[in-house]
Amino acid sequence: MSKVSITHDLAIERAMREALDALDITSLFKGKRVAVHPNDTWASKEDKTAVTQPDTLRSVIQYIKRFHPKELIISGGSGAGETDQIFQTVGLMDIIREEGALFFDHNRPPFQEVDLDYGHDREVFGPQKSVMVNPKVFEYETLVALNQLKVHATATVTLALKNVAMSFPAADYYGHPRGIQQRKHHFFDDMHSFIAAMAKRFPIHLAITVGHPAMVGLGPIGGHVVETGIVIASTDPVAADAVGAQLLGFEAQAVRHIWEAARLGVGKCEMDEIEFTGLNLDEAFEAFTQAVYGTPLRLDHP
Repeated sequence: MSKVSITHDLAIERAMREALDALDITSLFKGKRVAVHPNDTWASKEDKTAVTQPDTLRSVIQYIKRFHPKELIISGGSGAGETDQIFQTVGLMDIIREEGALFFDHNRPPFQEVDLDYGHDREVFGPQKSVMVNPKVFEYETLVALNQLKVHATATVTLALKNVAMSFPAADYYGHPRGIQQRKHHFFDDMHSFIAAMAKRFPIHLAITVGHPAMVGLGPIGGHVVETGIVIASTDPVAADAVGAQLLGFEAQAVRHIWEAARLGVGKCEMDEIEFTGLNLDEAFEAFTQAVYGTPLRLDHP
């Protein structure tokens, strides 16, 4: 069984603390080189809603610092812009400086080619056979994916697996933005298989997804945003993503990269394989739908 912690509190610091306190994660941080990767897809002065918010990042940094990590790195890699500019625009760079963490842009050189495993024994093949990354990402002993609870026009949802998979490929190699540089890569030929293969190659040790704010209707940018107070956390990123997808209205098989990642052994995606702490799935779904749609919906509605 995989454990998923769900909390609901409009105070992000309290929701985060309660969600993480329910997990056995001390060994992930104590004396370790810890990297936190926030969602940093794109932001402007007019619209900062698609990325991790400063108070979210601060609450995660302060929580991790309690366990005295050897090094705490905020590892960014925007696919739609320059990472440092997005961090500055949103206010994330101020948080990093104030909290004494380090910033690293893994879009920058040098580059190292890494092969991807699509599960050849099951005749599942992906179009992108290898990927170029900054080799510093291999120095991270603990990788924390810090994600927004959002829909995505191509990936269906953009949670922990998508956040890391589409960020680690070095944009300084593939081009900015990566989305219009498809002559240089095949990420989008089968995005779901690519995300699953990346999840296997670059393990996420802790997935934290927040609906502060959540985004529905359109995504990953320009959708309807709403504050939900939801925090989802798990040391199984597949389980965390399966739960996040369920709140957005999708079962695991409706989000193929989640289902494929489970087939590759990255984690569990079926609800009967997940143990919930804090809110159960029904309570979380009612709280989320109340916030987003103005009425609580039930998963067991006939």
